Amino acid sequence: MKIDLTETTSSKINQALVSARRAVGAPAIGMVLTLVIVTDEENAYDALKAASDSSREHPSRIIAVIKRVSRSPRARRDARLDAEIRVGSDSGSGETVVLRLHGELANHAQSVVLPLLLPDAPVVLWWPQDAPADPAKDALGALAQRRITDTYSAEHPIDELAVRAASYQPGDTDLAWTRITPWRSMLAAALDQQPAEVISATVEGESDNPSCELLAMWLADRLGVPVQRTTSGGPGLTAVRMTTKSGDIVLDRADGSLATLCMVGQPDRAVALKRRETAELLAEELRRLDPDNIYESTVKFGVERLEKVAEPVTAKKAAPSDPPAAAKKAAPAKKAAAK
Repeated sequence: MKIDLTETTSSKINQALVSARRAVGAPAIGMVLTLVIVTDEENAYDALKAASDSSREHPSRIIAVIKRVSRSPRARRDARLDAEIRVGSDSGSGETVVLRLHGELANHAQSVVLPLLLPDAPVVLWWPQDAPADPAKDALGALAQRRITDTYSAEHPIDELAVRAASYQPGDTDLAWTRITPWRSMLAAALDQQPAEVISATVEGESDNPSCELLAMWLADRLGVPVQRTTSGGPGLTAVRMTTKSGDIVLDRADGSLATLCMVGQPDRAVALKRRETAELLAEELRRLDPDNIYESTVKFGVERLEKVAEPVTAKKAAPSDPPAAAKKAAPAKKAAAK
């Protein structure tokens, strides 16, 4: 069921939600949290689809905040709120409110969202892109117990990690960190099976993938060993090698779905390690609402402390028609001797 409201208010939206629930035969509220998404029109569809899919595991009220940029000065002065309400099969296992804020109202989104939050329920805020430098001090971020960003969507993902570290507050997390959960679990399990002192490690992956940096910083921080960060063609994170006194432990994923785990004294094993969709990442983050101390320690470790392997530099070959430098120097001497 969908309801469109034009030039409305938060009070009218709440009334429409109650009416919509009664119309679909679900007058009681069975949702466990409020998920607020701050996005734009370009990315709204993908973000809402991921949130709707994740709500099947975590029934929630999804509030999408879309700030509409006005072109003319007069339109920017006018404040207007349009809303779209989705209940029932159109909104997964919860209900969805899409807010479009026009004009001056876009600068006061928190005053619109606050009356729509579920009472006595946690609030999670997600920026699929264009997250503020300090999420906890953002007007909307201050309403949430959990704040989710995604450095992968930033223009300079690796530089964005330093921004996240500088502004970290308990409750902050990042989907770039969530993407490496299966890798961290697999590597920890490998060390449990073959306990040995790790001397060094190498993480291989795409050059602008912040998940690779986070995994390298996690290994360096937890193991206290030098970690090299090397680049590959991807997709994403492709391999991790941990060097121990008894041999190497290698987790290699070349195709983005199936990985091979190699350990000394054991046969190579194929393990499922596929790249996950945004809905799966979001559902994982919604399972825990307490501060992630491991993420805090990792992101504050610092990218600059990793050992970067420089790209090989190919020497410039001289053109076939160019004589060698030694021949050029010898030519004037030969001419002088001839005279």
